[in-house]
Amino acid sequence: MTQRKTALITGGGSGIGRALAVEAARLGFDLILAGRTASKLDETASMVGETNVKTVTADVATAEGRAAIREAVGNKLDFLINNAGTLKVGHLALLSDEDLNQMIGTNLTAPIALTRDLLPALDMVKGRIVNIGSVFGDIAYPFFAGYSATKFGLRGFSDAIRRELSGTGVGVTYIAPRATHTAAETEFSALVEPMQMTLDSAENVASQAWEAILAGKRESFPKGKERFFVKVQRLFPKLVDNSVCAQAQDPKTLAALKPAT
Repeated sequence: MTQRKTALITGGGSGIGRALAVEAARLGFDLILAGRTASKLDETASMVGETNVKTVTADVATAEGRAAIREAVGNKLDFLINNAGTLKVGHLALLSDEDLNQMIGTNLTAPIALTRDLLPALDMVKGRIVNIGSVFGDIAYPFFAGYSATKFGLRGFSDAIRRELSGTGVGVTYIAPRATHTAAETEFSALVEPMQMTLDSAENVASQAWEAILAGKRESFPKGKERFFVKVQRLFPKLVDNSVCAQAQDPKTLAALKPAT
């Protein structure tokens, strides 16, 4: 009898994390869901049918939280999905130290540290590290400066750890969704129209993510114009500068930011 594989999903209580969990259950995987709010984790657990699911109420941005997650995992893990994230939008001059520290701690330090802590369990079964980044990790957006910086960092970490682990059998996939309909949308909803953002459903993001994970892909970007813009950004960044700077200076964009300031 083939043993079922297990996926650990951080930020599993809502949004993309919840959708990733539901899709993982559909694919036949057992789950470990980590997040800061027990009631939200329980809601996700109630949506995955008969799948074997374990919940861990823990803040992945703390050493204590990561220790609790490590204990729940045990000595082997097939998929580590670093999904937990936070977002603050606005003029950089108006972001507090707390805003910046929360984004860096949750979006960058936490996945690096948790990956480090769980490498032995991943190595035991030649598992896969999955880092949920963002298109903003390639295309740096004004008013998302701190967030973009953390996602650039996560993409860089993904490349570095993939090369470090080459030959071990542990794989690394970087997933870069575009803006998504989740609770975090309220943070940037005023900018959707003036900055011409296209939003995906969390379910669509999860489906495409698992497709890339199971195919062992190096990285995955959304189907649409953003995939093209990422290629342009990497080869001809000044072209993207011209387009995005125009959006940033548009009176409609600046007006949309005023309520938040």
